[in-house]
Order: sequence, then structure tokens, then C-alpha cells
Amino acid sequence: MGQLLVTAEDGAVTALHPTDAPPQPPDDPVLRDCERELQAYFAGALRRFTVPLRPGGTPFQQAVWQAIATIPYGVTVTYGDVARAIGKPGAARAVGQAIHRNPVCILIPCHRVIGAHGFVSGYAWGPEVKTRLLALEKAHVRPD
Repeated sequence: MGQLLVTAEDGAVTALHPTDAPPQPPDDPVLRDCERELQAYFAGALRRFTVPLRPGGTPFQQAVWQAIATIPYGVTVTYGDVARAIGKPGAARAVGQAIHRNPVCILIPCHRVIGAHGFVSGYAWGPEVKTRLLALEKAHVRPD
């Protein structure tokens, strides 16, 4: 994944973005917690993030992100599934746009949302990253 830049405000993570900047040790407890959780996630040891989040967005975007946050580790759903979950069954494309604007990708796992026919479609950080995140989760899912 490379380096990630995490920002926080008032005790909650507000954004997560790829960066080329050299790593800086986090000086905020929320940033330290987020770093630990991300490391555990990438090691396959964390299934659900608990760090407080406060992504800024419209009410529609917030509804989409809340629905996405409930998708279990290693599970994928479609854009249409998310649209139905928020009570807007005809809004699959709008859901896709809201997902694209998710400022805390990975923490709110928008990579778990795929196209209607099971294909990996757009992702704010590129389809290669989405594919890698899905493969990471698939490799660490334990069968029941």
C-alpha cells in the first residue's frame, strides 16, 4: 500500500490518503491507535476498525458510508445492495459516487463494494489497490 497520511480532529480520524511523504511518528493518540489498527489489518489480524471516525460528507454520503461500515470482513456486496440497504433502490450509481468520495477508505471498507456481476469496479485509489485489499481479506478469512 505504501505510506498513508492520516488526519484527525477532535479525537476522530477525518481522512486517510496515500502519500509519498516520509513517515512521521504520530503525535496524537487517535493517530497512534489508527496506525496500530492499520498495521494489524494489513497483517490479517484485525477484522473491524474501532478508531473513532468523523468523515465529512453530505447526508446521502454519510448514509452510504454507514451502510458500508457494516459489511463484514472478507464479504463483498454490490452497489445495488448498498442502495437497497439505505432505502434508495434505484441509486446504485449515486452510491458509487458517494463511495468514491469516502475520505477514510479502508477504515470504512468501500473496497468491499463490487459491480453487479462480481467485477471489481472503480476505487478512489485505483482498481489495483481494491483488488489487493480484497485478496488480503480473502487470504485471512477463516472458514466457519
